[in-house]
Amino acid sequence: MKKIHLTVILLFSILLIGSASYGLLYMYVNQPALPKGVRVGEWSVEGMNRKQVQQALDERLNQLKEWPVTIKVDDPAAKTMTFTAAQTGANYSADDFRAAVQQLDEGNLWERAYARYHFTQEWPLKLTYHSKPLQEQLHAAWEKETFGSPADAVRRITASDKVQYIPEKGVRRIAWDELASLMQATLHRDFAALEHEAEPKPLLIQLPLYTLQPEITLDSLRKEGIERKIIQFSTSLGSSSEGRIHNVSAAAQAVNDMVLPPNGTFDYEKIIRKAEEDYGFREAPVIVNGRLTPGIGGGICQVSSTVYNAALLTGLDIVERRNHSLPVKYLPKGLDATFASGSINFRFKNNTGKSLLIQAEVKNNLLTVKFFGTFPENVTYELESHTIETLSAPVKYVASNALPDGVQQVLQNGQPCYIVETVRTKKVDGNIVESKTITRDTYKAQNRLIARSSGQINLPNPQEPSVVEDGISDTKQP
Repeated sequence: MKKIHLTVILLFSILLIGSASYGLLYMYVNQPALPKGVRVGEWSVEGMNRKQVQQALDERLNQLKEWPVTIKVDDPAAKTMTFTAAQTGANYSADDFRAAVQQLDEGNLWERAYARYHFTQEWPLKLTYHSKPLQEQLHAAWEKETFGSPADAVRRITASDKVQYIPEKGVRRIAWDELASLMQATLHRDFAALEHEAEPKPLLIQLPLYTLQPEITLDSLRKEGIERKIIQFSTSLGSSSEGRIHNVSAAAQAVNDMVLPPNGTFDYEKIIRKAEEDYGFREAPVIVNGRLTPGIGGGICQVSSTVYNAALLTGLDIVERRNHSLPVKYLPKGLDATFASGSINFRFKNNTGKSLLIQAEVKNNLLTVKFFGTFPENVTYELESHTIETLSAPVKYVASNALPDGVQQVLQNGQPCYIVETVRTKKVDGNIVESKTITRDTYKAQNRLIARSSGQINLPNPQEPSVVEDGISDTKQP
């Protein structure tokens, strides 16, 4: 009997202790106040109501986001700017603390008790920074207006043909990566600032800048090696018609200020296409099948021929060149370079090892071509052409009903055939070191035409395909 009583008493005691323990645990878990010693961003929240802390936390975070930030620009023309921390891209949060507080109300009793018992005491604020908001305010147009635009270095040729260089102008721009690091370091704050300062004092940040250099710098220009005038060569336009002068000027303008890189090839066909597109060509005499005839672009070969002589006198490698079918008036035989669209081109290669600047200009009835670059001052070239053979013009007879019997009339005097060799001599310090024949040219004969009433008549030869020299083919005509 006593054993039964003891058992009942024991069970009742255990039940009583368990109920009391559960009650105490329930009260421990459900108390609204935060544990002792808890601090968020140096702000003590121990014993505070959890819901009230959440609301007060929002207010304090907003205060930090609204904290003034003054950005000072080290430029007399720029004004000091003030933004809020949020406007610069800063955001403050205490998400880890909020998550921990939420765990106090989630799960079963034992999980909540465990969360409260192990609740961390020190909770730092988290700063996240993104520079995009500030970049939208200090945009590229603002930078350009505030600091200006970069200016390329300039190379110019003076009236006396001296090469001068004007340095580039760099401008300052915002160093955004450096600014982002500076912002994160300066804006990393906690709630202690709210306690110590009744009125927020702006955080001062010196805007970090770097120098933006233009694409073309003094160094990049000098590396091209355009140091001095190498050669100058001129040809006269004589009594050229207005159309021919326009055509020569158009081709010269297309060549002018061209920079040929080392080992680059000068391609006259590209020059003519550019001249035709930019300036157009007019009617002037061209050469078709050995005869002068009206056409479009007459005179453009004077530019190729003048450039050809400058290239020869610089010792450059001629890649492609052909003489005219007829001698030209503005150069000795053997020193001209013709052009025909799609069939005859003029090309040379820049073998100086540095860039070559070509200038071409029509002035005072002269076409002048100049080369500027790097070239030994003690090296010179000379050109000499010799007619080694002259063949008489063939005589051709044509019938004429208008002439009396036995009478004949010269319709065309004709022109002999010339075979010409050109020699280029290289001198170093005035002494000849090389002399060689560089071309052997043939200028076709032009028939001597005689009309007569009777006698033997020469039948015309089959016509060769028409090639328009010293002009461009009129592709619009059938």
